Amino acid sequence: MGWDNLPRTLLLYYTNFVSTPEGYFQTVICNSDYYKNTGVNHDLHYITWDTPPKQHPRLLGHKDYKRMILSNRPFARKFKHNSLVLDKIDRSILKRRNGEFTYGGWCSQDGKTHKSCSRLESENYGVLRTGIGSRRLKTLISKLRSVQSFNRRHCK
Repeated sequence: MGWDNLPRTLLLYYTNFVSTPEGYFQTVICNSDYYKNTGVNHDLHYITWDTPPKQHPRLLGHKDYKRMILSNRPFARKFKHNSLVLDKIDRSILKRRNGEFTYGGWCSQDGKTHKSCSRLESENYGVLRTGIGSRRLKTLISKLRSVQSFNRRHCK
């Protein structure tokens, strides 16, 4: 609403753009007077690019697994459909077995179970607890928010 309708204008532009989700929110934030110096220019994805010309993400596989983990990034792309490395991520990181949902309880708050979740707890769905993945993410976010990194990476 109003005379400065950048979000709507960008949405109309990105409707016909190849990688809409990869640029819309960053563009809105970086062009907002209120937010432009608060956003960090990092999409939290692990991506390796083709060489040359570095225009398309390379398909990730088993040889990339260790580097993905060490990057501390919670997202990665691009994977081949039914890639075996996705099965390894399911087993090793998400503790997911045989096409089931990822284990963990989604009903706890400050270590106490909501009444609406008591049925789930009795079925051994578990309680969501922080693990090594959350510590890796915390490390990445702390690094991105550090004065040295933030000043180099925020919207200009």
